[in-house]
Amino acid sequence: MVQSAVGAESAAGSAEAGKVPADFWFDPLCPWAWLTSRWMLEVEQVRPVEVRWHVMSLSVLNEDRLEEMPERYRALMAEGWGPVRVCIAAEQKYGSEVLGPLYTALGTRIHLKGEGRGREMVAGALQDVGLDPELVEAMESTEYDAALRESHRRGIELVGQDVGTPVIAVPGADGEQLAFFGPVVTPAPRGEAAARLWDGTLLVAGTPGFYELKRTRDAEPSFD
Repeated sequence: MVQSAVGAESAAGSAEAGKVPADFWFDPLCPWAWLTSRWMLEVEQVRPVEVRWHVMSLSVLNEDRLEEMPERYRALMAEGWGPVRVCIAAEQKYGSEVLGPLYTALGTRIHLKGEGRGREMVAGALQDVGLDPELVEAMESTEYDAALRESHRRGIELVGQDVGTPVIAVPGADGEQLAFFGPVVTPAPRGEAAARLWDGTLLVAGTPGFYELKRTRDAEPSFD
């Protein structure tokens, strides 16, 4: 598994004493990543884990594949730039600790309230978290794209181009980052079920030579 110098620095960064840092790359648009993120918040309550949030972008990931996509998905990728640009702008202004609350505000409005992905929704999410309302202007600006691409690269480089969001990375037993895509699950497990899924995910992801365990999804995301 390839590990970048920046990724290694992230894995070794500060975490609350006694807790394992779990670096989580998200795009606010993805409903499956949202469910995984809610599971990770539950994991924090039942395992000594501290989630550290990072931005990745489905729009960046798919920008060379747009011609192969249906029109509705191309439109989604065009809309996807705005929220992640705002996340990066907020991170630069306030620090990475703001990403978790902002992601929760965005995801609540997008996935639970069905408010869409436009300017009004983003402005509302910024207000929810008490951030500078002027950050909404980043939606239409390319000023933050270099930083967005770098944040995206750090996550996707750990697992390869054939996956999406989320990417999760934790320190492995040998000191290298153990990174994986997913898990994709609905609804988000709670309590001991969340703990068992976490333990099992680390077990299979940490098995030498293990790459994939998958089945066809036959359910839509459930946010209950």
